[in-house]
Amino acid sequence: MRRIIAVTKAYIVLLLVLLAVCVWVLVAGSRPVSTDRSPVRVLVTRGASAREIARVLSDQGLIRSPFVFLFTCRISGNTGTLKPGVYELNRAMSVPAIIRTLVRGESLESWITIPEGYTARQIADVLEERRIVQSEVFLRVALTRGSEFPRYPFIYGDSLEGYLFPDTYLIARDAGPAGVIEKMLDAFERKVVDAYREQIEQAAVRRFGLDREAFAEGLHKLLTVASMVEREARIAKDRPLIAAVIYNRLKRNMKLEVDATVTYSPGDSRGNKDRVYYRDLNNDSPYNTYRRAGLPPGPICNPGLAAIKAALEPAHVDYLYYVARPDGSHVFSRTLAEHNRAKRAVRNGAR
Repeated sequence: MRRIIAVTKAYIVLLLVLLAVCVWVLVAGSRPVSTDRSPVRVLVTRGASAREIARVLSDQGLIRSPFVFLFTCRISGNTGTLKPGVYELNRAMSVPAIIRTLVRGESLESWITIPEGYTARQIADVLEERRIVQSEVFLRVALTRGSEFPRYPFIYGDSLEGYLFPDTYLIARDAGPAGVIEKMLDAFERKVVDAYREQIEQAAVRRFGLDREAFAEGLHKLLTVASMVEREARIAKDRPLIAAVIYNRLKRNMKLEVDATVTYSPGDSRGNKDRVYYRDLNNDSPYNTYRRAGLPPGPICNPGLAAIKAALEPAHVDYLYYVARPDGSHVFSRTLAEHNRAKRAVRNGAR
């Protein structure tokens, strides 16, 4: 019995020693590397795991032990909450202080994703939520000061709705509205204007009866079509078909009657209304394509590349009408009689 008690005591002492060593390792490993407060810039990429971040911090000499960093993240429940961005840290920061900075997202630059089809208002909301710029300040520049960006000769008019290219950007917190907009215009120029200039010039002539030299106006009209495609289509295969309907109706001088345009208001609109009622069709807006013939004055959102390509390459069909199914896909028709039958079928639950 005495031997058992002695062995038990030995195990307890050993466990206490091991525990003390672990605590010492954690405490020592969490301490700042030095007293040097010189700033060190660290890029945390989107999708980086806590282990990858620990490796970057270790390589930059900001932490003593990647293991201690990971362990501290796990016991604090912050393994999956470290935010990407460009951070200014220093070697006098402890591991808990570094983790707090990464969790709070206190970065000099942040990754901001702008989804396809967002309006200028929705983009402004995202930027304000991420503490980049006040929404109203951004909107004032984006919707009224397009002429103040002469480096981009493809801009037509003062509104930049349609040109704010949906993408993921690394944006500095002090960028200001002009800095953010220039990043978006740079992406638009590179991915749309430069990549599809010849097709845009051809569309200006073929679709809108403009001269090839009227590039900015042709692009503006193309973006207007693309923005309606973006807001109307819910599945990829419908995009070129909806673009074809828009062009076919324009060619026949028919009103476009695109639901997504009915309640659009520059600077106010966010997503489409779930349903458009008959009273909405009486809205006396220049964007209401049920009341006004031709294209609306400009884009109703900022279309993504897929919608722009659909506007450049519409389907070769003679459809003039479409109606949405509950699943978001559309039934396309050539005549009003076919369209009315399709609407009744959709209301009755037919596929």
